[in-house]
Amino acid sequence: MAFTPLDLILTLIVIVLAVVVVLLLQRSNRQSEVNKSELEAARREAQSLRQSAQTEVQNLRQSVQAELERLRTQGEERLRTQLREERERLQASLQAEREALVSERASIQAERERLQADLQASRAEREELKRETERLARRGEQLDARAAKLDEQEEKLDALEKALEARQAELAQRERQIDLKLQEVAGMSAEEARNLLLSRLDAELEEEKALRVKANLERTRLEAKREAQKLLAQAAQRQASETAAALAVSVVPIPSDAMKGRIIGREGRNIRTFEALTGVDLIIDDTPEAVLLSSFNPMRREIAKMALEQLVADGRIHPSRIEEVVEKAKNEMKTFIYERGEEAALEAGVVGLKPGLVQLLGRLHFRSSYGQNVLKHSVQVAHLTGIMAAELGLDAALGRRAGLLHDLGKSVDREIEGTHVEIGITLASRFGEPKEVIDAIAHHHDPENGETLYSVLAAAADAISAARPGARRESLEEYIQRLEQLERIALSFPGVDNAFAVQAGREVRVIVKPDRISDAKATLLAREIAGRIERDMNYPGQVQVTVVRESRAVEYAK
Repeated sequence: MAFTPLDLILTLIVIVLAVVVVLLLQRSNRQSEVNKSELEAARREAQSLRQSAQTEVQNLRQSVQAELERLRTQGEERLRTQLREERERLQASLQAEREALVSERASIQAERERLQADLQASRAEREELKRETERLARRGEQLDARAAKLDEQEEKLDALEKALEARQAELAQRERQIDLKLQEVAGMSAEEARNLLLSRLDAELEEEKALRVKANLERTRLEAKREAQKLLAQAAQRQASETAAALAVSVVPIPSDAMKGRIIGREGRNIRTFEALTGVDLIIDDTPEAVLLSSFNPMRREIAKMALEQLVADGRIHPSRIEEVVEKAKNEMKTFIYERGEEAALEAGVVGLKPGLVQLLGRLHFRSSYGQNVLKHSVQVAHLTGIMAAELGLDAALGRRAGLLHDLGKSVDREIEGTHVEIGITLASRFGEPKEVIDAIAHHHDPENGETLYSVLAAAADAISAARPGARRESLEEYIQRLEQLERIALSFPGVDNAFAVQAGREVRVIVKPDRISDAKATLLAREIAGRIERDMNYPGQVQVTVVRESRAVEYAK
């Protein structure tokens, strides 16, 4: 049985009282009977003390019980508060750990996908390296075989060279012997024979001086043409790289060179993804704060430029983001192309074009022909065709429409087999264009086969625009006056029967009278007409002068 503190206190009080009683008894025993009264008094006092002690113990027990009850209540409340705080702390900790686990799971998934992509890329690179190694091995074997063959041919050439040297020495000896024998037979030296022969030739060829002049002029012309072609080829070669760079390369500025590393990506995964999605070569070299985009297709290059500019501005560059931005740039490019087509139609004054036709027209913005933008060329041809049609009393609006759409096939000629004329006819027919427009598309390169006058006008306007006669903003009247002046200059020379300015003023064909102008004089006449044109006229480019002399002999068998 367990003892409570109250029981212990009561026991101690009883023991103390017992001790007091024992002491009092012992004292009373030592004293005499006289002290019995005192003992009785002490007993009564002890009894009262016992009663008071019991009362005190009872009060103390009640106070201890109240204190214990208060302490127990406070302890329970404190424990309940601590348990509640601990539960909230554990719940917060569990929530944070749960979120951390979710984030860790997402990062692990992303890392797994990246590792899979890197593994596939590594496999592809390994296959490519294997193929390249095999190709180099085959190339090495071919080079070894070729070297052996070249050594064999070199030995044969050495033997042939020695034989030729011996043959040349023998021929030289025989030539000297023949010269000596000829001098002996003729009775004169080689110098005397040469002088005699030249004097006879001078006398006989007096009538042929014009022909010799013609031959000399022809030889001079050929040499000048050959030298001019050489100079033009050198100039074209020096200019070709710059022109190709201007037509096939776009420059994208970047904020700093540190961005180049982010564009390349880990182990080049970003640049490989970008090139695979756009079909454009991304060139990252030492050019400060810029990267280059290279492609023969200007539309692809423009899409890649738009996508790369968005990626650089955004700053987030990774394969999935690249795919998203490239797709967005392709959609934006469709809108851009349509807007260019609308602007061209509005500028040319052509209305009623179907949306698909406007889209195809806008694609010509990214097409060039011999350095000339085809869309701007088409707009210029539309204006010229409309002006000429109005002057002839035809429908100017229909003329502008035919001129604007004459090169429609060039919008997709790199994607569809066939010439741009055949493709243009198919597209115009599909969109329900008038027969005059289809005829202009079909015959703007051979107007003599056209069925309507609009094909002839479109061909003339196409030639004018291609030769850039309006480069200095000369009017149509000034252009016609220049052609008439070319013909007047040619007709002003004696012996000229007729003259025609063709090829948009780039060539003058002069028909001469064969009984008055010989072949030798025709060459001199072409040179004189060209010199007069150079002195009296201002014109872009060059003008070719062609003199035509035709003689016929007619006889009848009876």
